[in-house]
Amino acid sequence: MRFMNCFLSLFLSAALFSPQQLIAQTKADESVQPGSPTREQRLAEYLTGVKMTGNFTVTGREKQTLTPEEYFIVSAEKQADGDWWKLTARIKYGNHDVTVPMAMEIKWAGETPVITVDQMIVPGMGTFDARVLIRKGSYAGTWAHDEVGGQLFGSIEKMTETELKEAQAASERKNDEPSTKKPDK
Repeated sequence: MRFMNCFLSLFLSAALFSPQQLIAQTKADESVQPGSPTREQRLAEYLTGVKMTGNFTVTGREKQTLTPEEYFIVSAEKQADGDWWKLTARIKYGNHDVTVPMAMEIKWAGETPVITVDQMIVPGMGTFDARVLIRKGSYAGTWAHDEVGGQLFGSIEKMTETELKEAQAASERKNDEPSTKKPDK
């Protein structure tokens, strides 16, 4: 019965929308009005001054309680080099609390940004790998820190004025150069 419901839904969708209508709607959705911001500009504005609050899991741990995490993105700047961005972020988890500028890739799955981290070295913390999807005020993905990994998820919201001032003050005490290395390809 479940198969029949799926088949019926697909059939009705195909009958109601011709391929030409779907293509025309897709092209209309993709059109950008002159003078309107690009998706990269919209993403930079969206990610600047936000707090990502959520939890992470560790693969292989049975019956674990969720571990809270917070990331404060002070600024997000698209770089000229391909999909590379400079995210200046205050990272708080466990007993770590650091603010660092990080060079990382943000790739696109359609119109959905995906933070893509491949063997990124964060001095004093280790080597990280992640795929984090950003969608409608939420984030979700997978992570690895050296030999440990898991899932992460949570919400994205603008920082309070106090949080933004604290994060900016912490980042100003650091060197303004990205403190991570791009992976060798």
